[in-house]
Amino acid sequence: MKIKSIVNRSFMIGVLATSLLVVSCKSKKSLIQNTSTEAVKEMKSSSIISKHYDNKTDFSAVYIKSNVRFDNGKQTQNVTAEIRIQKDKQILVSVRFLGITMAKALITPEKVSYYEKIKGTYFEGDFSGLSQWLGTDLDYDKVQNMLMGEALDDLRKGKYTQTQEEQSYKLEDKANNTTQKTFYIDAENFKVRKQEVVQSDKGRKIEMNYGNYKNFDTKIMPLQLYINASQEKGKTEINLEYTDVNFSDELSFPYSVPNGYKRILIN
Repeated sequence: MKIKSIVNRSFMIGVLATSLLVVSCKSKKSLIQNTSTEAVKEMKSSSIISKHYDNKTDFSAVYIKSNVRFDNGKQTQNVTAEIRIQKDKQILVSVRFLGITMAKALITPEKVSYYEKIKGTYFEGDFSGLSQWLGTDLDYDKVQNMLMGEALDDLRKGKYTQTQEEQSYKLEDKANNTTQKTFYIDAENFKVRKQEVVQSDKGRKIEMNYGNYKNFDTKIMPLQLYINASQEKGKTEINLEYTDVNFSDELSFPYSVPNGYKRILIN
């Protein structure tokens, strides 16, 4: 594979949007999987949602090292990524190939930025490019939730019909609009197992599957996450394997565009 093909615009948008699949994580200790065959207990939607947020991962900052595989049907790329998250403030993604930093991306509640070294270009803008590329409206909170294995939306603000499916509580948004949202909450740990957003009128769908949660003291993180984004122009998958997760209050977020780089636009 030529080094010029390692980092391109489409791949960087994918990393930013974190369409991910975590597979065969190195550490198998304390993995949480719902293998129960017992009948799921009847519960009201409000109680399910309350338990989900009671079990939400609380943190100040987290460092994640991962292997990333990107596939859009036309090309496949494999790199290493370091993800640093300062809760509700910023997300820094550093993409490396053979130990060399090839690109960086910084996401804040106000904007999305990235630069890549091969072509010497950089981008600064809002979340519209990410939203269009993945086929669902995104903002900072949704990207952070996606990485941490939380529900994209604040479930406490919606109204849902509830059924049971494969050891999960299936919550379907009752809002009468062109966007259908479905959340599958694990009946054992009340974490997200799957969530879907479908916009039929635009031919767009994004599906996120989670599994293999791991305990980090009092914090729980998914070690398996698969997201498939499809729309009329094609499909995209990104696989991410966490090889190191460290919750810490002492993280730096170094990001600055090198001199001489050319600004680009994402359509």
